[in-house]
Amino acid sequence: MEVLLYTILTLCVLGVLAAVILYFVAQKFKVEEDPRIDCVEKMLPGANCGGCGFAGCRGMAEALVKRDDISALFCPVGGGDTMKAVAGYLGKAAAEKEPQVATVRCGGTCAKRPRTNRYDGASSCAVASSLYAGETGCSFGCLGYGDCVAACSFGAITINPGTGLPEVDPDKCTACGACVKACPKKIIELRKKWPKNRAVYVSCVSHDKGAVVVKACKAGCIGCAKCEKVCAFGAITVEGNLAYIDPAKCKLCRKCVNECPTGAIRLVGMEPLPKAAKAAPAAAAKPGAPAAAPAAAKTEGPQPVALKASALDPLRLLNPLKTVEAAKAAPAAEARTLAALKESALHPLRLLKH
Repeated sequence: MEVLLYTILTLCVLGVLAAVILYFVAQKFKVEEDPRIDCVEKMLPGANCGGCGFAGCRGMAEALVKRDDISALFCPVGGGDTMKAVAGYLGKAAAEKEPQVATVRCGGTCAKRPRTNRYDGASSCAVASSLYAGETGCSFGCLGYGDCVAACSFGAITINPGTGLPEVDPDKCTACGACVKACPKKIIELRKKWPKNRAVYVSCVSHDKGAVVVKACKAGCIGCAKCEKVCAFGAITVEGNLAYIDPAKCKLCRKCVNECPTGAIRLVGMEPLPKAAKAAPAAAAKPGAPAAAPAAAKTEGPQPVALKASALDPLRLLNPLKTVEAAKAAPAAEARTLAALKESALHPLRLLKH
């Protein structure tokens, strides 16, 4: 019994000594943490999506507190309002950043981009992309296995079963960039979010030549540069057989949409501009047919126009008897007068009645 009692006392003493030692060691080597980090972390949305470049909101909060210049830091989920609130609390200046939305730059639907083979493997874009180009003739287009859907923590992306392409809900998208990183084909881009979710962009990322693109996809960009020529704001550039619309320069004028021959430029949230009616080519005049009357003939009436075409002095025609007598006196003049009257489409007897 005494042995058991001594054992328990010894263990208790050793435990107390260990606790005291650990306490002093913790006090000696403890790291002082700014209490503002906890406050800033609570102000952040807590999504832990990684869109800010840190592993979670805790890392973002530490960076916001410790850095003097936070202009390079931005929380895409909280947006500008959250950054202003954090900056106001810390007494720092936050950079203004316009809202963005994820945009799928591929218009190769099942109808416009026919299959050339069938993939029988893991349903993963990353796996399929590492094995081969894809099930269609376009090696740049969307594979459609939904890696972007799995990466989105906000349910903003879904695969449309009819088109086989991912679709982004702009109201749910927070522009965290997770889908951009998950896409192995790099067809998803963060672009400027316009009011009422309007957008104009080139829904193609293929750098193949036009002839190759047309065979692989009916909605691909062929690099014809028609859109670049019609853009008055310099927002469109064509490099590597591919047109690109800079969202910072685009004014949504929509002129490029009508110029695109393949429909690769997609218009969202707006109606296209009405296409100007092409003027019908003028019908070729038949040999021997009289020349068309000038535009003034529509308002002048038939007789004045005929008088002008006859090359006769209208004042002479006001006195038909004198005109006829002068014509009889000179046979040559008579012939010219009758010929002029015939060309004028006026009957000589009608002139005598005047």
